[in-house]
Amino acid sequence: MYVDIHVGINSTLLILQAHLKNQPFHIEVIKDYGQLPLVHCYASALNQVIMNIINNAIDALETKFYQNKFAEEKPTICIRTEKLENDWIGIYISDNGLGIKEYNCSKIFDPFFTTKPVGQGIGLGLSISYQIIVEHHKGKIKCISSPEKGSDLI
Repeated sequence: MYVDIHVGINSTLLILQAHLKNQPFHIEVIKDYGQLPLVHCYASALNQVIMNIINNAIDALETKFYQNKFAEEKPTICIRTEKLENDWIGIYISDNGLGIKEYNCSKIFDPFFTTKPVGQGIGLGLSISYQIIVEHHKGKIKCISSPEKGSDLI
């Protein structure tokens, strides 16, 4: 099925609206959408990936907020899309939360790996996301992060 990726992202944000609004602080969501063609994909599975990544970004922002580590900056999630070469598209989701230590970036897609405290995550969301992107869509997903500065999942 060919779908408009931006419609899927917007629908996912609508579903997450309560989670975004139910915080003791405001999270700014910036959408920077490029011109994309309709994409042949498993739309609901791709939306699940976007939801997993945005949920993790919200959790990272919440943790940073409760640690009083936001100074002048505002808690922000940025979603950017672009058309790449050879009929590929890029979806980039970044946050300015606590970030992930470099040695954990290579593990975050492993089943049951989590950087969250016990009882706050089981470590399956990004593992499932990896399977959906890499195995089902033949795409790529990676994490670029800096502790205290945030994370980018691309």
